[in-house]
Amino acid sequence: MKQFLLGFVTAVIVGGAYLFFSGQLSLPWAGGEKAQAQAPQAHGQAGPPVEVAVYTVKPQEVVFTKDLAGRTSAYQVAEIRPQVTGIILKRMFTQGSLVKKGQQLYQIDPSTYEAAYESAAASLVRAQADVKAEEPKLERYSRLVKVGGVSHQVYDDTVAALAQAKADVAVAKANLATAKINLDYTKVFSPISGRIGKSSVTEGALVTANQTTALAVVQNLDQIYVDVNQSSEELMALKKGMNNPEDNSMVSLFIGKEGTPYDMPGKLLFSDATVDQSTGMVQLRILFPNPAKELLPGLFVRARVAQSRQEKAIMVPQQAVIRNADGSVSVWVVDKENIVKYQSVQVIQAVKDQWVVSSGLVLGDRVVVQGLQKIRPQAKVSTVEYKASANS
Repeated sequence: MKQFLLGFVTAVIVGGAYLFFSGQLSLPWAGGEKAQAQAPQAHGQAGPPVEVAVYTVKPQEVVFTKDLAGRTSAYQVAEIRPQVTGIILKRMFTQGSLVKKGQQLYQIDPSTYEAAYESAAASLVRAQADVKAEEPKLERYSRLVKVGGVSHQVYDDTVAALAQAKADVAVAKANLATAKINLDYTKVFSPISGRIGKSSVTEGALVTANQTTALAVVQNLDQIYVDVNQSSEELMALKKGMNNPEDNSMVSLFIGKEGTPYDMPGKLLFSDATVDQSTGMVQLRILFPNPAKELLPGLFVRARVAQSRQEKAIMVPQQAVIRNADGSVSVWVVDKENIVKYQSVQVIQAVKDQWVVSSGLVLGDRVVVQGLQKIRPQAKVSTVEYKASANS
């Protein structure tokens, strides 16, 4: 009996092992074939849609600009030069100070010019006296010649003498005016208001009329010019893109190599009438207000000049644009079913915090701006509208 039971137990164990390893028997704790079939399904189950921020493409007006290098120059410059020769008696201004239009700057020794003025005045008196002598004489001879009291020759000579005396008066008046002008020139005045630089002469120095060296230079810096160069082709595009470029006031200025922005806009005045044959460039002149005298002549600056205007441009935030290794540009676009796809685009210029897109997008497209690292092609997403930051 014992042998029979031992054989039966052995047969059960061997049969169970055969069924287990052949897959025909499943154990409760092992999960069995059904549990193994359900495991991959649980592993491949899709999670909830990823939330991304999207920007809806809409038409915008954009002004395209170009940075042009140039230098500043004074709005008005007056080089003070003497109009007469003489010794400087006195300098009547503080070097580096502000001077007013009509303010006296130098006094040249006037003694010789005062003498010349008095001499010219005396010559005028003498010429006027000659006229007074000839006029009554002519009046008498005009009556006598009618009755034969004097010959016609004497009468004609008297007429000529009076005309000569009157001409002498005119010459004397002109000489007196010249002497007065030269005397006035001994006082050297500023023709404009502005800041005056250093004086090139001191008291006691001899100066000559129309000398090449200026006594001093006065510059009006209330406004300042910025002269920049632009290629003739770009200038033609500027005139074509803007209705009236010379009326445009959207010119920004950046100072120095660091590009410090200047807080007041400038106005494009005009472009030069000729093209430089050696460079093909045309000079543009821009006028900037300078009330604080922050801009000085000779500064290296960059002027940002508006080139053209586009009424309905397609623009997307810069963080939505992806630069690929091959140099191409693309964005993620969400379709009507909230499925994302990769879209190649072309961009032409950055304007503030956005790229201007020339092709690849149409109005109404939704472009992913935030959440790019969480999406993959054909993934389903939930969307919220992108809100730009206040300082962008």
